Amino acid sequence: MTDSVYLGNPNLKKANVQQEWTKEELLEYKKCMDSPQYFIENYVKIVSLDEGLIQFKMYPFQKEMVGTFHKNRFTICKLPRQSGKSTVMISYLLHYALFNPSVNIAILANKAATARDLLGRLQLAYEHLPKWLQQGVMSWNKGSLELENGSKILASSTSASAVRGGSYNIIFLDEFAYVPSNVAEQFFSSVYPTISSGKSTKVIIVSTPHGMNMFYKIWTDAEEKRNSYIPIEVHWSEVPGRDDKWKKETIANTSEQQFQTEFECEFLGSVNTLIAPSKLRVLAYKQHLQKNAGITVHKKPEKDRTYMLTADVARGTQNDNSAFVVFDITEIPYKVVVTFKDNEIKPLLFPQIIHQVARAYNQAFVLIEVNDIGEQVANNLQFDLEYDNLIMASMRGRAGQVMGGGFSGGKAQLGVRTTKAVKTVGCSNLKQIVESDKIIIEDFDIINELSTFIVHGSSFQAEEGCNDDLVMCCVLFAWASDQTYFKELTDSDIRHQMYKDQQNQIEQDMAPFGFIVDGLEDENIGQVVDEYGTRWSPIVRKYDTDW
Repeated sequence: MTDSVYLGNPNLKKANVQQEWTKEELLEYKKCMDSPQYFIENYVKIVSLDEGLIQFKMYPFQKEMVGTFHKNRFTICKLPRQSGKSTVMISYLLHYALFNPSVNIAILANKAATARDLLGRLQLAYEHLPKWLQQGVMSWNKGSLELENGSKILASSTSASAVRGGSYNIIFLDEFAYVPSNVAEQFFSSVYPTISSGKSTKVIIVSTPHGMNMFYKIWTDAEEKRNSYIPIEVHWSEVPGRDDKWKKETIANTSEQQFQTEFECEFLGSVNTLIAPSKLRVLAYKQHLQKNAGITVHKKPEKDRTYMLTADVARGTQNDNSAFVVFDITEIPYKVVVTFKDNEIKPLLFPQIIHQVARAYNQAFVLIEVNDIGEQVANNLQFDLEYDNLIMASMRGRAGQVMGGGFSGGKAQLGVRTTKAVKTVGCSNLKQIVESDKIIIEDFDIINELSTFIVHGSSFQAEEGCNDDLVMCCVLFAWASDQTYFKELTDSDIRHQMYKDQQNQIEQDMAPFGFIVDGLEDENIGQVVDEYGTRWSPIVRKYDTDW
């Protein structure tokens, strides 16, 4: 008996052990191979908190999920907490490994420990399979396993290096929304060649929403049929035992916002964001026209339109992005037409890109943040590349920095320094113009950064692990839009426009109630014209009289 088990584990069959089959077992084997749902419901065991080791009985929506996984290459699932999503996944992956020879499967999670835990649950289910269903074990570890049919399963954290150099038949991404945005982007740029190398490779993404990140982008694109992913959405009420009473109790024990994110599966940003959650929720990105070398184009330059470029400069050390945003400022609402971000570009090359894009967009006005290395970029633009439309700023006593078009005395500088005062005004103005629809933002990266741009002390900055480079470009623009010089450039006053809109709204709100007319403004009110054209006015008594 011991010769037929793996490393003394009586629940595991050793490789190269001859298996004798009964006729009934052969029929069952074929049923299991043909139907993953049948295999899972009859042979996969799980550990229940209340009942211990039990047979896994799937809910109707879980059966549909398995069917979708089996029939399609790319699937993305937006699921509420505690809906059994991980259990469904490991059950399907176990079926795939058993009944498909020589396949490689990657279980990836936001943390390596989580991925290993998922693999551990798969291994537990495997141990409780009957021997005639098992493949012999070649290796059995905490982070991987190999079966005698050549199938391998790897558990790792979701990172750019996780599956590099390998060829995988299934990549399962668990809680992908909780992977930091920069890591998620690097992962997909690294793993895409692996995915595209085979015609049957499957990618299954399963997560609860967590802000407007890469998961949000893939999900939105799937809904709009802009990619190949099949979207699966499950409402919390589809899980047995969850009703309105359960909802009220859950909200009472957590919070309304937490319930909306984790159970209603809404794409909400972080807590205490600059932009109100209600506004973030309706911001929708659109597919760009083109994207290359860090430049994302949403709208091509048009004749007779005015553009402005604001830039935030990094050192090019991979810890931060150099970024710029081009705005169409011809009229209100303003529009984001181009974005750029790159964490490797050197300050010497950055002016060249700014110069090319600014020239293409009708010699756009350029405003550069010059706190650090940005001063070098501004100098290169002005003196080496001889770009004329570089905006300057001057110190004007208590007024602080004032934007202008040229040098005015010894206190003028190329670009603007992001002081506390500049950032405060910029953040305040950005909040107003976004929430009042005075600017159109359809760029995914900006919306993503806005969803994690949160209160920090008396100011705002990116949540830990997130970036705010593009948002800071928008903050600079919002500061500039309130400057007198900006109004001269555009012949538009954002505050005046907002005031007019508010007045119009008040009038519309008052309209249903009507207005009291006292007749004092029009002397002809109340007059009657007879058939001969004579006007007769009513007698107005100013005091009591007998006649």
